[in-house]
Amino acid sequence: MTRGLGRWIAAAMLWGAVTATASAETLAATVEQWGLLGSWAVDCAARPDRDKRALLTYEIRKDGRVMYRRNFGEARDENEVVSATVNAEGLLNVMVYFPSLHQAREFGLLLLKDGSLRAIYNRSERGEYTIKDGKYVATGAPTPTQQRCD
Repeated sequence: MTRGLGRWIAAAMLWGAVTATASAETLAATVEQWGLLGSWAVDCAARPDRDKRALLTYEIRKDGRVMYRRNFGEARDENEVVSATVNAEGLLNVMVYFPSLHQAREFGLLLLKDGSLRAIYNRSERGEYTIKDGKYVATGAPTPTQQRCD
């Protein structure tokens, strides 16, 4: 029985490794084809700060992982994109795991005809929204467009 269990565990680990590699390739292809890669900001000329001028960067690492870097000037972090799908309307649904927050967040991004990017929603894994229907939940103000900075 132990011998059979050992084989099953080895097979499961191999399957998991193959699935993770295929998933990473699909994820990287999705964000690249959609046009997400690069750095984005509301104002590319402004220095990043915590209040309104974050510089957000999406990149594919050599190992195939897709990373999401946030630069708030004094504070910076780097987090892994764990999934990305495009819906029928062209909305990119991205899930990012934030180790410092011990949670994943999902957000929907829309690439506009002029090449700018707009956040349509942002929610926690519990379904708590900070952005919903393109507006900040707390204020009702529309989310600003972000320009590609590179």
